[in-house]
Amino acid sequence: MRTIPYGHQKIDKKDVEAVIRVLKSDRLTQGPMIREFEEALCGYTGAKYAVCVSSGTAALHIACLAAGLKQADEIITSPITFVASANCAIYCGARPVFADVDPKTANIKPGEVLKTITKKTKIVIPVDFAGLPCDLEEVHEIAHRNNLIVIEDAAHALGAEYKGTQAGSCKYSDMAVFSFHPVKSITTGEGGAVLTNNKDLYKALMVFRNHGITKDPGSIDEKMKDCGWYYEMQKLGFNYRITDIQAALGLSQLKKADVFIEKRRKIAAIYNKAFNGNEYFDFPEENNKEKYSSYHLYPIILKDRFRNKRKEVFLKMRNNGLGVQVHYIPVYLQPYYQDLGFKKGLCPDAESYYEKEISIPIYPALKDADIKYVINIIFRVFREIDRS
Repeated sequence: MRTIPYGHQKIDKKDVEAVIRVLKSDRLTQGPMIREFEEALCGYTGAKYAVCVSSGTAALHIACLAAGLKQADEIITSPITFVASANCAIYCGARPVFADVDPKTANIKPGEVLKTITKKTKIVIPVDFAGLPCDLEEVHEIAHRNNLIVIEDAAHALGAEYKGTQAGSCKYSDMAVFSFHPVKSITTGEGGAVLTNNKDLYKALMVFRNHGITKDPGSIDEKMKDCGWYYEMQKLGFNYRITDIQAALGLSQLKKADVFIEKRRKIAAIYNKAFNGNEYFDFPEENNKEKYSSYHLYPIILKDRFRNKRKEVFLKMRNNGLGVQVHYIPVYLQPYYQDLGFKKGLCPDAESYYEKEISIPIYPALKDADIKYVINIIFRVFREIDRS
């Protein structure tokens, strides 16, 4: 029996040809394709600068470094996210603090951000969960009043829109981070990017990406700037570089991003119509004038009477060929974070959301027959459990 995964890349002949051209070229890494991809990301999002790196996690890490995050500082982020959104603080010796989420969208609540600010807070990392932008303007205003840096975790949200701007434009953030993992809006295999409108942050990001090394004539020893071989390691950076092979794939994929997002939105519309009025679960609210989701995920939220049957629902769907997933176990419930002293009950709405969420298949290559199959299996599973 075939399995329909919750997410999957769509690679076509043009993508393959783009990669082959680089493989046949002189530069497989640190070549011209990286800059071309970065410029294309700026053109797509409206941001001034982009720095591509080896993963979304690397992007979060160097964004925190560029913001000056250090030991004993704190960042505020959502617990309903992949662990990288919080781990990036620990990499810098800082401590993550978790703000509770909206029980409908699982996006961080600005009021909860405000409540968790302390004298140690340096950065706020709001997450655009499932591809739906959070309340970025409110978060930005709170951060601005408290002299905090905003790093928008838009790993799910390339192609999403917020108040007339593209996710990643940095209109309401100091930096924004994307992931190009295969299940995301576009893919480079593994990869990520940081975008910003701040030139100083951009320069710092470039240095941290490349071992802390720079050859910028304006930043190195004046007497050595005309030497083609000279460079300086000025900070402790990392080898977070992306390859030209990956950048070529990303550039080819980005040209189709709008088509990919439109297909995701059409699938979501079919689901919304099919699921409307059902007695088993809730589903994402439709787009409105302020927010347009990229539908990285399509989460269904079980009604309370099915809450204790989530495992049964999940396994029956899996057994019927639906590669469903759960997004996410609240970060602070992970054993590592429990060992750091975080306790269950910290963010009640996040924990409740986790206990009821199942992500069902949504990706551009999903065929009409697959969509119909997903809908039929979901209703069959719930009816069987409801009768048992």
